[in-house]
Formats: sequence, C-alpha cells, structure tokens
Amino acid sequence: MSIERVTAYFQQYGREQDILQFPVSSATVELAAQALNCAPERIAKTLSFMGSDGPLLIVLAGDKKLDNKKFKANFHTKAKMLKGDEVEQLIGHAIGGVCPFGINEGVKVYLDESLQRFDYIYPACGSANSAIKLTPAELWEYSHAQSFIDIAQDPV
Repeated sequence: MSIERVTAYFQQYGREQDILQFPVSSATVELAAQALNCAPERIAKTLSFMGSDGPLLIVLAGDKKLDNKKFKANFHTKAKMLKGDEVEQLIGHAIGGVCPFGINEGVKVYLDESLQRFDYIYPACGSANSAIKLTPAELWEYSHAQSFIDIAQDPV
C-alpha cells in the first residue's frame, strides 16, 4: 500500500511518526478538512497530469482550481489529467491518496504559489485517510519539487 511507501519515505527525515491517519476518509478536500478540523484551503491537493515529458504532479491549496491557460503556458501542452487507472501505475499512489512523496521515479512535482500564503498545510500521505502537517518550505523540501509556479485560477 502507498501509506507504507510514504511512511518509509519519511523515515529518512525522521518524520514518519508525524503522518496522521484517520478513521474516516480524507480523499477529497472537504473530507480532509473535516477529518483535520481545519479550513479547506489548508488542504494541499495533489493533481496528476500527463505532460509532454511524462507524468507530473501539481500541488494546489484546497480552495484553488487549476488554470488551463497557465498550465499550457508553463508546460507547452494542454492540461490532461491522468485517468483513474493510470494514476496508481504512473504516479505510485491511488486516487484519494495521491501525494508528492514516495512517488515513482521520473515524476516531476510543481507547487502552486497559493500554498505559500499559509504557515502550514496538509498534503495526503498515500492513502485515502492520511495527511501530514507541513510548512510550505517543508513541502518544497520533502517533495523535491521543481519549483513554485503560478498555475491556479485568479480570483474572479
């Protein structure tokens, strides 16, 4: 299971004990916010795409949506989310637990700038009932992200 993969991943940082597991689902932003008793925007949701160079992950604040035009400007291809059966195979985690930790080799990670407005956020940890509390700097470090990018839709 992916939770074991992420736990093993965080052992190298001495943070495996910081992974939170819930008796309820945290597979969506809303469910994760309820499980954590926090605002939905503090959930760091991870979206899976096929880029021109292979699969990639984009982590956004829970209250943000991807801007397709910004995606195309950044990656020079149309935003194409991975299909359900492709996610686990190409990324290494199943839908509901996708996170930027313990992923398959070659998967690039990008963090949206929307995450930097918080002192801490909660990304998933490989299962549909897990999370970890991290600062944006820790998320950057542990995810080995390529960069912070502006890829979320602008407020209306």
